[in-house]
Amino acid sequence: MDSVLTLIGDPASSAVAPALAEAAGAALAETGARVAPPDWLAPGIACDLAFGGVSLAIAGAAARERLDGAPLDLAAQPAAGRRKGLLVADMESTIIGQELVDELAEAAGIHDRIAAITARSMAGEIDFAGALHERVGLLAGLSVSTLDRVAARITFNPGARTLIRTVRAGGAYTALVTGGFTCFAEIVARDCGFDEMRGNTLLIEGDCLSGEVGAPILGPESKLAILRELAGRHGLNMAATAAVGDGANDLAMVRAAGLGAAYRGKPVLREAAGFRIDHGDLTALLYLQGYRRTEFEN
Repeated sequence: MDSVLTLIGDPASSAVAPALAEAAGAALAETGARVAPPDWLAPGIACDLAFGGVSLAIAGAAARERLDGAPLDLAAQPAAGRRKGLLVADMESTIIGQELVDELAEAAGIHDRIAAITARSMAGEIDFAGALHERVGLLAGLSVSTLDRVAARITFNPGARTLIRTVRAGGAYTALVTGGFTCFAEIVARDCGFDEMRGNTLLIEGDCLSGEVGAPILGPESKLAILRELAGRHGLNMAATAAVGDGANDLAMVRAAGLGAAYRGKPVLREAAGFRIDHGDLTALLYLQGYRRTEFEN
């Protein structure tokens, strides 16, 4: 069997019942595939169905049609090379639950104005760098002390720490790469366990934000360049890399990675990503790589 179909549910709901795995296997068999019995990576949460004899596209389409409406994520991929040696992750609305420029805007009393720009940028409707400059310009004069208050609001999305700790234990290198700000990314990278982080720098004058961002701007093409840089540094081809994000500024790196995933993705990213995580938490990226629940580092 040279391919594998993985079914993943929300760990809080144990949504992947044996009957769903059996239905998926039957759908594959009806396409002419040879199908192995379900291999449970985590009972009730994730399982692999090894198969051969049909293309990934045909297998994935057949399973999606049969399981339409079931609260689970699924992906068909080659069985070889599933575990990746590099993971590059977006920060805001991916590793953490917040868009921190919007949190700063709330502190400044202009949340709705800035959040609307953020939403359009993440949807790919406006240029990322221009949107960043516009939003940060509106924050000019905000007290530096606000940064600490906003940092205290940061919450990790479910599975984030387990994801990073587990892939590092498995030998992968991890990088947090954000179009957000280093003052927050340093905290998130440290607390989540990333090997390194990259981000944009908020400039300060005295005790206030200047309303400017340090050059160069880290945007969509920078994320792709960093993915390639780190892959080269660690002697990996792009097939051996993983990237995850949620918005348009993650599009280039997600497309380029061997395992490129949209986590609760905006439509522009969901349509382009090879893998979608709509129901599972961030540990879905572990199951997609063939990790078993017993291997997780919590």
